[in-house]
Amino acid sequence: MRKIIFSFTCLLFANYCLAQKELMQMDESNKYVYYKIVDKPGLSIDTLYQRAIYAADKLGLQYENVESDAVHSVFGKDKLIVYSGSSIMRKASGEIAYKLDMETKDSKYRYKIYDFVFTPYKRDRFNNMVAEPGIFIPIEELASKYGKKDADAYLDQLGLFCKTTGDKIKVYIDKAQVIKKLETTKKVDTDKW
Repeated sequence: MRKIIFSFTCLLFANYCLAQKELMQMDESNKYVYYKIVDKPGLSIDTLYQRAIYAADKLGLQYENVESDAVHSVFGKDKLIVYSGSSIMRKASGEIAYKLDMETKDSKYRYKIYDFVFTPYKRDRFNNMVAEPGIFIPIEELASKYGKKDADAYLDQLGLFCKTTGDKIKVYIDKAQVIKKLETTKKVDTDKW
């Protein structure tokens, strides 16, 4: 009976892990995107903007800031390494470059992870996995270039990455930053007593 319960639990966990690509949506230009809007009542646009910059710093993004009257934005980009093979014989098979936008308004913010481009890896003369120069494949065309099995595996890893990145953004923005005041130390004159 324990073996049946354990195998059923493992089956459910495997099904959860493989269902990550359903988190990705298609936008109006038929490109994959991960998009969320979060309400934060009581927080001003400047507070949310500073927290978005803090989140971009913590995520290690190369970012730039754009400020306007109604919306403040943080645009960033980075890369994700995807793997192929079974858990014993896993190897880095490529990287997916992505862009992340965080836009803030009064009492709400949104973030969008989009523009996914796959670059395959190959072995160099020192037996290291490096990106192949000049080959950039949009993630929507990945199934036609590499086969459905590999494309589904990459999309599952990408969906899981987007979900965890979104959770990290929520944690970083929800986290209140406490500004510590520097206390001046009282100087004591030891010559006079």
